[in-house]
Amino acid sequence: MIDKEQKEGVLLETGNGEGYKVSRRGFLGLAGGAITTISLGSVMLAGCSRGAAMEFPESKCGGKDKMDKKVLVAYASKYGSTAGVADAIGKELCNRGAAVDVCMLKNIGDLNPYRGILVGSAIYMGKWLPEAVDFVDRNRRVLGQIPVAYFLVCMTMREPTEENRRKVLAYLDPVLKKVPQVKPIEIGTFAGALHYSNISIPWKVILKLKGAPEGDSRQWEVIRAWATRLHGIPGLG
Repeated sequence: MIDKEQKEGVLLETGNGEGYKVSRRGFLGLAGGAITTISLGSVMLAGCSRGAAMEFPESKCGGKDKMDKKVLVAYASKYGSTAGVADAIGKELCNRGAAVDVCMLKNIGDLNPYRGILVGSAIYMGKWLPEAVDFVDRNRRVLGQIPVAYFLVCMTMREPTEENRRKVLAYLDPVLKKVPQVKPIEIGTFAGALHYSNISIPWKVILKLKGAPEGDSRQWEVIRAWATRLHGIPGLG
């Protein structure tokens, strides 16, 4: 018989967006181990390495003629993994002749210069980041009238099986239901990167105990191939 605390459990979060449940009892055990580790104090902290560099690139390519309509690659990123994916998509579209702006969602203003828009986000706790959802909701009128594609970045896709793809596509259901006026032509699903050195020590200890894989799992050829496919779609290439 499963007691209440085991049934409810605690949702743990990884540094790049995944969540999974453990029982409350199990969580307390993990947390206790983390606290013990931290209480050892200066030995661990003294050897703490700096996190992997987090970059959030923005760029403009092409569109020298003021009448040109551009493609916007807009993204929300927590630790820089999704930013790298957005940058790679923008560069591939640019290499194929498109005029492209790559921007963080928080820095985007007028959408009128764009003939097509790609919106991407990291998956955090099984969802797009709030700023990505808010962007689509706030601009539903414009986005409902031009070609739009979505993409998401999630460590689950480090194993790109059809089952995992179905799982991560479900993370977009709340967005699709909230803003049905926006119907993405394509949805890209990509693996991300998890660097323990970018997250707090307690969570790092817990995630290591749980065996969460560290490293960069982004498959650049897959990302570029998706951008190449978009290039053939009117408004997005």
